[in-house]
Parts: sequence; C-alpha cells; structure tokens
Amino acid sequence: QVHLVESGGGLVQPGGSLRLSCAASATIFSFNVMGWYRQAPGKERDLVADITSGGSTNYGDSLKGRFTISRDNAKNTIYLQMNSLKPEDTAGYYCNLRFDNSNYWGQGIQVTVSS
Repeated sequence: QVHLVESGGGLVQPGGSLRLSCAASATIFSFNVMGWYRQAPGKERDLVADITSGGSTNYGDSLKGRFTISRDNAKNTIYLQMNSLKPEDTAGYYCNLRFDNSNYWGQGIQVTVSS
C-alpha cells in the first residue's frame, strides 16, 4: 500500500500562485506516472498534469503555460506550480500514482481562487 500526502492548497486571489506537493510513502522502482487531477463540484475529475518517472510530462487542455509539473525522485515527490490562477481553477486537486497494475489516489486538497 502506498499513501500519497498532498500539501500546499488554500485560498489565493485571482492572478496569484500556489505550489502543490504530493509525497509518496514509498519508493517505486518500476516505471510509474504521478500526476494531479482536479474536480470541481458537479463536474468530472480531469487531468491537470502528469509526469513519468523518466520526466516526460503531459498537461490537460489549456493548462500548459500556467501550470508546471515537476518531480524529485529522491524524495518520491511531485510538485505542481500554478501561476496566473483564475476563479475557474477552483477545485479539489487530487494526486495520483500509477505503476504496474496499481492506481493510488491522495485524499485531495482544496484550491480556491477568489477575491
């Protein structure tokens, strides 16, 4: 069992920035993908960005340029730098880890963009 611990959410004004972190409780030696998804009330959970253990990245529609995902394999941690935040970025943000036939989710962290 792998646990994912998210941090860094909160309330920010439009145009502001936040950095989310997600730490995995174990080192995964096989190929894996870690990422962030978000879900607003009444909407589906959508990909924000993910990154492979080799460093390849993938972004959800229209987010690349404002959001940047990165990872530190030595710390089993990924980061999501979010800039120029908009009210429509308000959602629960969920960390995800996939490897082999396993799929893990964090508990989620709230990001609210409001003046």
